[in-house]
Amino acid sequence: MSKFDKKGLRDRLVHQRLHLEDRLARADALQDILRIWLVGRPDTVIGAYWPIKGEFDPLPALHRWKEDGELMDEPQRRRIGLPVVDKVHKTLTFLAWYPGCPMEEDAYGIPKPKDTELIVPTLLVVPCVGYGPGGYRLGYGGGFYDRTLAALQPRPFTLGLGFTGGFVDDFEPEPHDQPLDAILNDNGVVWPVAGP
Repeated sequence: MSKFDKKGLRDRLVHQRLHLEDRLARADALQDILRIWLVGRPDTVIGAYWPIKGEFDPLPALHRWKEDGELMDEPQRRRIGLPVVDKVHKTLTFLAWYPGCPMEEDAYGIPKPKDTELIVPTLLVVPCVGYGPGGYRLGYGGGFYDRTLAALQPRPFTLGLGFTGGFVDDFEPEPHDQPLDAILNDNGVVWPVAGP
């Protein structure tokens, strides 16, 4: 799939996502699926994203995950981070986020935490414009997540989130594309594919 094809596919998928008639029902289903998927995960620091262009909003489920950890009186408190773009290296770092924390817009007009602590996620929740077989995702074309994943040591576990309509069965990744470890949509776990 050429870059030209990717741009056309990206535009079509974003348009489709913005006009989902049953978005609320699909988002509610994915909230529940994400919350259940997180049960038993060993992570205490999750990097997430601020939803744009009709993306699924993971923050309610993640905040619930954080509160559940506090109720269980875990020795290490759970943290959620939102990305900040490093313009020089074109990678992402993560600042701690919590409901009501001070926010400001980044260079792209996306809200990010203001003056909170830098944190390093062991689980990275990634938005998917589209996704295909093998755990590959289609993003917005900036390559921020691919470069970030290539640079982070140890590499965090990666979880893609998207709606069912974002699945592209003939998606062909490029050599620099980093596959995700798991993908969830509003119907459940898409990747890895469950055995018989």
